Amino acid sequence: MRWLIGAMLWAGAAMAQDRAGEFDYYVLALSWSPTWCAGEGQGAEQCERELGFVLHGLWPQYEYGWPDYCRTEARDPSRRETGAMADIMGSDGSAWHQWQKHGRCSGLSSEGYFALAREAFERIERPAILRQVEEAVRLSPSVVEEAFLEANPELEPDGVTITCRDRRIQEARICLTRELEPRLCGRDVRRDCTGTAELLPIR
Repeated sequence: MRWLIGAMLWAGAAMAQDRAGEFDYYVLALSWSPTWCAGEGQGAEQCERELGFVLHGLWPQYEYGWPDYCRTEARDPSRRETGAMADIMGSDGSAWHQWQKHGRCSGLSSEGYFALAREAFERIERPAILRQVEEAVRLSPSVVEEAFLEANPELEPDGVTITCRDRRIQEARICLTRELEPRLCGRDVRRDCTGTAELLPIR
């Protein structure tokens, strides 16, 4: 009897699984590498390079919530494909993880997804002034948001979210249409961190 109940629960979970290609827009997540390297990334290969904002991922998003780990008939990327993304994602391991959790939900092939993610990354100007910080400085996350808005006049305040981790600037998340045009974020994405946070220098 237990095996039957288990099978029914598994079947129900499978039926409820998010479907590839069914989503409303993208969130382009840009991670401030020094923050990641100061925490969980200590000793990682990525942290041996002088990186500022790297591509965390291009995430399919619903107007509220998001799909992940979708079923897809698309094949997984090769090591060559994930390795080719290391220049903007920090490592091939990060590229692999992003494909598994988010890319599979895009409805694209792995090649198409990575090409689109690179295009989205290149369309957004990362503020050069943030790379000029020579020592850790506490500031309002809105300062980082304003830097993105100034560097990218087509963006709107509600289309950019700055997140923090351990009171440090962590990510800039930018909302884009499926055609990679700027758009407003859903209410669940508009969660800027409050107060002040530390912006770590690249070195």
